[in-house]
Amino acid sequence: RLARELLQRHPGAELTGIEVDDRQHAKNLADPAPRLTFLRAGAQQVPFPDASFDGALMLKSLHHVPLDLMDAALSEMARVVKPGGWLYVSEPIYGGSFNDIVRLFNDEGVVRAAAQAAVDRALAGGRWTAGAERRFSMPVRYASFADFEQRMMRPTFADHQLDDAKVARVKAAFDPHLGTDGAPFERLMHVRLLHRSG
Repeated sequence: RLARELLQRHPGAELTGIEVDDRQHAKNLADPAPRLTFLRAGAQQVPFPDASFDGALMLKSLHHVPLDLMDAALSEMARVVKPGGWLYVSEPIYGGSFNDIVRLFNDEGVVRAAAQAAVDRALAGGRWTAGAERRFSMPVRYASFADFEQRMMRPTFADHQLDDAKVARVKAAFDPHLGTDGAPFERLMHVRLLHRSG
C-alpha cells in the first residue's frame, strides 16, 4: 500500500520492494503496478549493482533481520544507495501499553536494541552521516481481539508458539482497552534518517 501511495505522489519515481516472506511476496506479485517491482531477497544481500538507488526505506524491518546480519544489511544499504542518497530507518520503540501487550507473545526487547546499536555502528563506520531523528506515536486500532490476534499474533512470517494459555493471557491484557469502537493504541516509533557519504 505504501509503495503504491508513494508512486501516486511521485509520478516519475520507480520503486523496488524486497520481501523475505513467501506468502507476502506472492500477494505482492499478484497485484502488479507500473513502476513497482517486487523481489524475493533479504536486506543483507540486495540483488542490484552498486549505487542503484536514490534512497532506501527500512520500515519496522531492521529488527527482523537476524542479529548476526544487521551490520551486513546496513552495509548493503550503503552499497546500493548512491552517494548523497538516504536511508530511512523506522523502528518500534520498546515501551508503552501496546508494547506491554505484544511482548506477552513476542518480546522484541533484544532485537530492537540491537537494531539501534547496528545503526549507531553504521554511522560510526563513516559510510553514513546522521540526518533527522524523530520519535512519535502512531495510532493503531483493532476492531476486536480476534482482529488483533489475526494481524499481530498470527502473521505469515513468524510462529509465536501460541497455545491456549498464552492467547488467554494476551486477551486478558487486551480486553480492558476494548470499547464500542474497537481498541485504540499508540504505537511508539523511532525514525532515523541517514545520508550516504561521498
